[in-house]
Amino acid sequence: MDKIKMLAKIIRESERIVFFGGAGVSTESNIPDFRSEKGLYAAREVYGHEPEYLLSVDCFESDTELFFKYYKENMIYADAVPNDAHKALAKLEKMGKLSTVVTQNVDGLHQAAGSLNVLELHGANSRQYCVSCGKNYELAYIQNSEGLIPKCSCGGTVRPDVVLYGEQLGSAIEDAARAVMAADCLIVGGTSLAVYPAAGLIRYLPKGGTLVLINKGETPYDNHADLVIRESIGEVLSAALNCLS
Repeated sequence: MDKIKMLAKIIRESERIVFFGGAGVSTESNIPDFRSEKGLYAAREVYGHEPEYLLSVDCFESDTELFFKYYKENMIYADAVPNDAHKALAKLEKMGKLSTVVTQNVDGLHQAAGSLNVLELHGANSRQYCVSCGKNYELAYIQNSEGLIPKCSCGGTVRPDVVLYGEQLGSAIEDAARAVMAADCLIVGGTSLAVYPAAGLIRYLPKGGTLVLINKGETPYDNHADLVIRESIGEVLSAALNCLS
């Protein structure tokens, strides 16, 4: 049995699937990841710092203009649309197979594809708020702001509602852990599983639960998985869905 048929069999026999995805899910929507040849690390020579600093709370607070320059030029993809992976996951949810999508991405493409139960571990760049008064703004406000630093009507700085390096994850990580604990299958896709605490979610999968890893590169958990597929996640999920129909 080939791996696509194996994945289809796993999906068919599962009732509470949780999907945990990283940047690789959105690269097929032309949103770059961090570590590939064309990823965000390739731009570090332009800004003089690593992305971890440019997207950190330290940079936001101490070098705000640089933070927003990098953010506006590298983190906003307003024209991006859901790809086959997002669409396949939305279909699995409608079929009653997928209970929760847990994502490290901030692009909102899972919701755009139709997924309803989405836990955003790192927030969403579609939401903005004033650090002084808490007033909410849409993404266009940052995009169209005069000068690099967007300002609220109260004079405070408007920032994206995302978790920056150096900030704690919110309650979504606890919700994600509970979702995985209730799952009978965890499908992990598009992530190297190198960033904690998010990568630690795998440890919450109950004994006897099925672990599927779909990622083009190796991960530290490959030897623990029931199925490992190193192919395009959009193609893999779409092909598995076709086997179910």
